[in-house]
Formats: sequence, structure tokens, C-alpha cells
Amino acid sequence: MKKVIIYGACSAIATATAKLYAEENVDLFFIAQNEEKVKSLVEDFSVRYEKSPKYAIHNALNTESLAEVFSDAVKELGGLDIILIAHGILPDQEKAEKDLEYLHKVSMINGNSAVYLSQIAANYFVEKSKGTIAVISSVAGDRGRYSNYIYGASKGYISVFLQGLKNKMAHHGVNVLNIKPGFVDTPMTAHLPKNFLFAAPEEVAKDIYKGIKKGKSIIYSKGIWKMVMMIVIHVPCLIFNKMKM
Repeated sequence: MKKVIIYGACSAIATATAKLYAEENVDLFFIAQNEEKVKSLVEDFSVRYEKSPKYAIHNALNTESLAEVFSDAVKELGGLDIILIAHGILPDQEKAEKDLEYLHKVSMINGNSAVYLSQIAANYFVEKSKGTIAVISSVAGDRGRYSNYIYGASKGYISVFLQGLKNKMAHHGVNVLNIKPGFVDTPMTAHLPKNFLFAAPEEVAKDIYKGIKKGKSIIYSKGIWKMVMMIVIHVPCLIFNKMKM
């Protein structure tokens, strides 16, 4: 029986992905910071799929207990095959520019905690010589931009880390998947006007599910974002620095 841990389980993308695994009747373990929401999610899954996921409450800012929470989850599941790291926040760029405490919080939640957890999982999987580490970063990490460079910097940090981790884990039979969504229609982006570049959480979830199954290293969701970001990356600095993207 496949065993899957989903960190940040209450996010729209994570929940949609969890549903795809629940349909496979896998053993699920949810980790989230909001106890009320995760309990409601567990109850919903118990009714829908007649199998109750296990869960734990944890705040991503508490990096000191990441290893303990991970270890306890693995013990409760009786092993682990896949971990999906899906937590994060969309910060207020202007606030982060002026409030260093808030900037630190954003960096810890979006960057450091995901990197620490990925390494903890890698250390576990190395001993097993198999497993999958899937992490949601963002297309925003491909190039720092005027409008969201603080968010992008934390996601870029994750992406570079995952490149190296992938390179090392390839020698141990462990796959590392960097998931790069573009705009996703979730509560986190409710304030933004929608257009054709927005994906539904279910669409991103299907891409994640297929990417893990195929052992991919990087996926863009929607796929068009791969082309969009390729263009953005190659805009010359003299032109790019005059733009407000």
C-alpha cells in the first residue's frame, strides 16, 4: 500500500492532489497548521473515500520541530513513498520591503521550511534507496521581477536547492520533483483579476500526480508557463530593467 505525506494539506492544490491519491486507496497523512480546517478535511475524506487520513498540526515557522513531526508521521504511516510539500503564502510585497520581521517570516515559510523539510525527507529516502520528494515552488522563482521579487526569491531558493538535491538523489534511486505553477485560482489569489493563464487547483493537481508517476524533475502548470518564463528569462537586462512586471 502506497504511503503519502502531504505538508500544507489544506491548500487548494494539496487537497485536490490528495483526492487523486485517495481514489487509489493509498494511506494519507496530512500536516497543516489550522487544526479546524485539517479536521474538517479528514472528516470529508473519511466520508468520500471510506478511509480516514491521519494528520498532525504543525506551523511551518517552527522549523526546530520539522524533523520530529516528519518522523512521527512516518511511524504512524508505517513507512513513506511520497512526500508533497505544498505550504506557502503569497506575501504583500510592499509590506515585506518595509517590514524586515515580515520579510523574515515570508522567507522562513516560503523558503527555509520547505528546504529543511526536503532535506529531512531526502535523508530518510537515502536509507531506503527509493521514494519521491515533490515540492511546490513557482514560476516566480525563474527570474526576480519588480512586482514580486521577495516571493520569487524564496521560490528561486527552493528551485536551486532542488536542482542540487535532484542531482544527488539520482544516485540513490530517489526522485525529486520541482512543481512550478503559474497563476492558480485559489483563495490566495482571490484579489487578482483572472485570465487564461490561471489554472484551476484540480488542473495543477493532475499535473502533479502525473509528474510524480512519470518520475519527472520539473513541471510547469499550466504548461504554457514554460514558454512564458523562457521568454521572461531571456529578455536582456537593459530592456528588462525598464519594465514593471
